[in-house]
Amino acid sequence: MNTLYTNLLAAILAVTSGVSAFAQEKLKADGEFPVLAWVGVPERETTVERFRELKASGININFSSYSGIEAVEKALDIARQTGVKLMPYCPELKSEPEKTVKRLMKHPALFGYHLRDEPNAVDFPELAIWMKRIQAVDKQHPCYINLFPNYAALSQLFAEDYELEPGKDMYEEHVDVFLKEVPVPFISFDHYPISEKNGVRTLRSDWYKNLEIIAAAAKKSGLPFWAFALSVAHGSYPVATVGEIKLQMYSNLAYGAQALQYFTYWTPGINSSWDFHHAPIGLDGKRTDVYDRIKLINNEIQNLAGVFLNARLVSVAHTGTHIPPGTRRMDKLPAPFTVLETGDNGAVVSVLQKKDRRFLVIVNRDFQNPMKLTVVAGDIVKKVLKDGTMVPANVYTNTLAVDPGDVIIYTWDEK
Repeated sequence: MNTLYTNLLAAILAVTSGVSAFAQEKLKADGEFPVLAWVGVPERETTVERFRELKASGININFSSYSGIEAVEKALDIARQTGVKLMPYCPELKSEPEKTVKRLMKHPALFGYHLRDEPNAVDFPELAIWMKRIQAVDKQHPCYINLFPNYAALSQLFAEDYELEPGKDMYEEHVDVFLKEVPVPFISFDHYPISEKNGVRTLRSDWYKNLEIIAAAAKKSGLPFWAFALSVAHGSYPVATVGEIKLQMYSNLAYGAQALQYFTYWTPGINSSWDFHHAPIGLDGKRTDVYDRIKLINNEIQNLAGVFLNARLVSVAHTGTHIPPGTRRMDKLPAPFTVLETGDNGAVVSVLQKKDRRFLVIVNRDFQNPMKLTVVAGDIVKKVLKDGTMVPANVYTNTLAVDPGDVIIYTWDEK
């Protein structure tokens, strides 16, 4: 009887110690993943409470325009108390860049300087001069310029008489010229891919091509890139669902994005013809349901910072009956995998690398329906859970459901 009890106890301890070992094997992150609020806490709401609310949503960088440098300094002091960094703009940054930068650059809550959104190529020379003036004083804090999406018109990207080289993609040319002329520390672009008409929501066909162009430009230039998700309804853009936000953010990350941005955090009160509504914070200053949605997703992303922060994109491809224009079909699996099936609607499949560790990132490209994913892999492969824990992949069944727009991540060590 004692022998039976001893053997049973030993078996229980072996199982529980194994589970405990899985639970303790967690990916280490190099720090917080950068998440920026576009139209963040407005100047009139510069309080500790509002910045704590922003931080609680999972956003750690605030972009707001301020009426003057004194308002920026007040916001920096408030941000410092709450663990938020600022990417501010004020008129003095343009009129007196050197003097303004000298006044702000030593503040510990400063992330960088916001210069311009969606410039035309005719503005590039002036922006380059402005940026160089700032960088001559402060080499530590980046200057921010955000580019148009690839659905912008020629008149938005270039002068009307611009002569495009035959066979050259207009948007790709715009990005190339920008990087040649403006000494940016990273590439930022916006593209809002989900719209609604007559109650039907659709995904822009050229969104993934935009990601392809930016990811290629980032690799060629050696610069990281920043990307967006839409979080404010307006015009044909609907109130963002969890699946829609996840699709945008996890696709951005699968392509190697090194910072994520929300347009917007606070519902803009200007330009009422756009009918802005249902950002995380509404026009009345109260939280909407979108606040809780971005908080959920940002928490996941921070838990997965050990996967995505400072990762290098090795490859990215697509599966499904039809793949998005400008992308390539997955034709080869990494060595530890023998089967990867995603069904007709398809997925984004990328390989990221951090030192000797590789990650297979699979994003359900359908933001409305779950995807049946079948994966067969070798014993060295582990599944990365949403809290950053790694467990052997073979403790799960080969076929799993992936929620709309969601991600499943596998990892292995190449040592």
